[in-house]
This record gives sequence, structure tokens and C-alpha cells, in this order.
Amino acid sequence: MSLPFRKELEKYKNINEDEILSKLSEDELKQLEHVLDDLDPENALLPAGFRQKDQTTKPATGPFDRERLLSYLEKQALEHKDREDFVPFTGEKKGKIFIPKEKPIETRTEEKVTLDPELEEALASASDTELYDLAAVLGVHNMVNNPKFDEGGARNVVKGEKVKPIFEEPPNPTNVEASLQRIKANDPSLIEINLNNIKNIPIPTLKEFAKALESNTHVKTFSLAATRSNDPVAIAFADMLKVNKTLKSLNVESNFITGTGILALIDALKGNESLTEIKIDNQRQQLGTAVEMEIAKMLEENSKILKFGYQFTKQGPRTRVAAAITKNNDLGKMPLHLLIIFFPGFPAALSAVLASR
Repeated sequence: MSLPFRKELEKYKNINEDEILSKLSEDELKQLEHVLDDLDPENALLPAGFRQKDQTTKPATGPFDRERLLSYLEKQALEHKDREDFVPFTGEKKGKIFIPKEKPIETRTEEKVTLDPELEEALASASDTELYDLAAVLGVHNMVNNPKFDEGGARNVVKGEKVKPIFEEPPNPTNVEASLQRIKANDPSLIEINLNNIKNIPIPTLKEFAKALESNTHVKTFSLAATRSNDPVAIAFADMLKVNKTLKSLNVESNFITGTGILALIDALKGNESLTEIKIDNQRQQLGTAVEMEIAKMLEENSKILKFGYQFTKQGPRTRVAAAITKNNDLGKMPLHLLIIFFPGFPAALSAVLASR
């Protein structure tokens, strides 16, 4: 069933719009254009300036002039008369002025105790130790040492201990150049080198120390903590550990060594049989799980390491390293005849080590 208004629309289906537009005059076309502009002024797809035809007949005022516009607005504001107040302002203050209440100050009055002249004289001439002994007899020695006892208004008869000043550590007195020359000369009196906290040692100089230790047969302890050493220095010392057979302790803590340098040291320790202590903790970056696993693997293979200075972040490597260090220390304390019984290959290994020396 078709609706009545649809029947009225049937006659407009076959209309030729071009033919109708060709018959319209110029005024009728302008009127039609004006009507079409007003049909959809809310079309959001068109810019605001194109949604409606410009109907102004005023001529253009020229390009935009900001200063001229501001002066015009200021002039209009000055010429415009202000609206009169319904209630004129007279400056009169109404209401009560707020005055904050003052809290009463608590005052404590000390009770005056009068004693016999002999007791007054005895207490005046008594030393602090005697007064403290008297407090212990009276059973108030705990109260005397309590800080709250002073806050209550009473006087503490026991003097506080003087704070001991903590002075900064003196600079490291080690002569870097002289120590390097003594290592190169294989000085037999030079057993320990301490370069800790010397910040101005150049990286090439630290590499020279590692190179000199390769042929040195007397230095047993070498420490370069907090010397700003980096991966190239660690790699140089790793190369030294592959050759040196005398060094017992190495400390490279508190430096800028990353996982690459630590892995080089760990790889060198797999074949080193002289080093018993190494410290690598407190580097600038965390080493990571992979490096910690390699450390645990190395300590399980190297039975000579008795002390390893590093704070592990993972439970697995920490447990393995603790077990390996305990085992190494137990082996170091085991008598020679037990080592031969429990480890049949020990005599051959010992002979090989002695022959290499």
C-alpha cells in the first residue's frame, strides 16, 4: 500500500534538471543560489565561512592591523560610561575583626628542696661518679640516663660522652710511577700493591701494571678499588691472570667494569691455579643473571678460589657459589694423605704444578 504523498512525488521522477536550469534567468539563478545556501547552514563538513552566503554590502577595511584594533577597543572602553553601583562604596568596615586567641603559656614552678648544710656541702663537692653511685643506691640510675628525664625539668647528673670526630681518610700515599717501575724490575721486596681510591691514574698506566705483572714473580696482592677502571683494564688483567703464577689476591671493586670485563676475568680464572681471592663487587652496572651463572660455573670448576667478593642478586647462583666456596675451603684444610685417598688424581696434578714452576 503506497502512501498518499508518495503518489504526489511520482511526477518528479523523470524531471530533467539541466533543461529547467537552462530556462532560468540570471536573477532567478542568483535567487536559487541564495536559497540553496540557506538550506543547510549547519553542515559541519564545510568551513564556517562557506556555510552561508556573504550578505554584507560594506566594503573591505583592508588587512588586519592589531595595534589599530587595540587602540579602537581602548577608545571605546574609555568612552563607555560605567554602570552606577546600586550601593555606593563608602569604605566603611562592617562586622567584627577576627583576633586569634592566644594559647596560655604553661609555666612550671620548681619545688625548692632545702637540705642540711652538711648535705649541701657534700653534694656540692661530690664528683659525677659519686653522684651516679648515689643514684644507683636510690634506684633512679635508669631514670637519670633516660632522655625523657631531662624533658621533665630535672637535671641529669651524668655527663654525656663527647662525640668523637670522624676524619676523612688520608689520600693514598702510594707512588704510582715508582710502584710500576719496581714491578717491571721484579723487585723481591715488593709483595703488595695498593692503588685504592687514586682517581687520576690513566687507563694506559693501569694496563701497564697488568702487563708488568705478567712477568713478575713476587707481587702477591694487587688492589685497584675505586680507580675508575673500565672494561679494557679488566681485559688486560684477565690476560695477566692467564700467565701470572704468583698473584694470590686481586681487588677490582667499586669501578666501572661491566659484564664484558667481568666475563673476561672469569674466563681467565678457569685456568688459573694461583689466585685464591678476588673481589669484583660494587660496579657501576649490575652484572646480570648470565654473568652470575658463569661465575658460579667457574667456582665449581676452580678449586683454588677460597674467597670471592661479590653480592649476588639471584638465589640460584648464590647457592651454587656458597657451596663451591665451602667445598674449596674444606679441600684446602684437608690433610695430604686424605687428599690422596679421596682424590686419586691429586699426586699427578701436584707433580704437573711443581714441574711447571
